[in-house]
Amino acid sequence: QVQLVESGGGLVQAGGSLRLSCAASRSTFDINVMGWYRQTPGNQRELVAVITGSTTNYADSVKGRFTVSRDNAKNTVLLQMNSLKPEDTAVYYCYARSGLTWRDYWGQGTQVTVSS
Repeated sequence: QVQLVESGGGLVQAGGSLRLSCAASRSTFDINVMGWYRQTPGNQRELVAVITGSTTNYADSVKGRFTVSRDNAKNTVLLQMNSLKPEDTAVYYCYARSGLTWRDYWGQGTQVTVSS
């Protein structure tokens, strides 16, 4: 079992930056997929950025603006968000998948609001 806790959400003006952090409750040695999804009311949860092994994948809408990184020593994954747009407003969820159990884990979500 892994508990994921997000932090760093808040209000920011368009064009600004924000960094989200996700802390895992234990070693992430068995976690081979880790990253971020987001969801707005009435919409499906969508992939934002994930790290699978050494490969990073981004949604087209955030390429060039967001950077996902993983620090295994700290059991954390980060999402650096630059040049934020109002359409980035959403609840952002940390995600992890275990290569041992094939189980999915989700954080509680953190609200990001970008004002115009």
